[in-house]
Amino acid sequence: MQIEISGLTKYFGGLAAVSQLDMYVNEGEIVGLIGPNGAGKTTIFNLITGVFPPTKGRVIFDGTDITGRKPHVIAELGIGRTFQLNPLFGDFTVLQNVSASFYLHPRSSLLDIYFNTATYRRNEAYILEQSLEILRLVGLDKVRYELAKNLPHGYQKMLGMARALAIRPKLLLLDEPLAGMNPDEIDFTMTAIKKTKQQGITLVLVEHNMQIMDLCDRVVVINFGQKIAEGSAEDIRKNKDVIRAYFGGEHAA
Repeated sequence: MQIEISGLTKYFGGLAAVSQLDMYVNEGEIVGLIGPNGAGKTTIFNLITGVFPPTKGRVIFDGTDITGRKPHVIAELGIGRTFQLNPLFGDFTVLQNVSASFYLHPRSSLLDIYFNTATYRRNEAYILEQSLEILRLVGLDKVRYELAKNLPHGYQKMLGMARALAIRPKLLLLDEPLAGMNPDEIDFTMTAIKKTKQQGITLVLVEHNMQIMDLCDRVVVINFGQKIAEGSAEDIRKNKDVIRAYFGGEHAA
């Protein structure tokens, strides 16, 4: 298991946003994390990445207990993520947005930068090469010189994913990667996600669009902060508890 979550619980006041969650993700998998609005999906991402400390429970990543660690420490260990609202640099080009995200690897000292040393020039050449490679992977290389604020919505979402890939993650958490997209953008994004998996990166996807299940090796369903089902996409589509959570009745689907 690349990541193992046990008994994860988060209270906000008297509200249990996540309650006694047990979940695992194997290396190289795509796991879907789905559920109705307000089920606690994004909170789980925030607990994994250190945005919120859990009330109870543990998160183990590659054998290391990362429970409650700071976000930058967790990023250094190899967990990247995207957000529902993309924190892009609107007046930077697509290429500059990705290049600016290489803050972990490699690093140049202030003296290297000031004196334009060979180490600094070598690092900058590496960052440019890797940024272009990431843009090719996610299909944005043809718009590398466009300003981020001028991109269509779907491309902006993919740029957020490209920026997350710049930290060279072992595990990538994608928060609603298909939200607000038209059918062409959905196809474009799903293709990019498949290519990312082929690079050996493990993915966990939070999504409302049920098309995402077609990409997943397994699907975990939560409702009111608790896991109510887990299995293949086919099993989840037939699960009565899942149908009841989404539609309010067994036959509503």
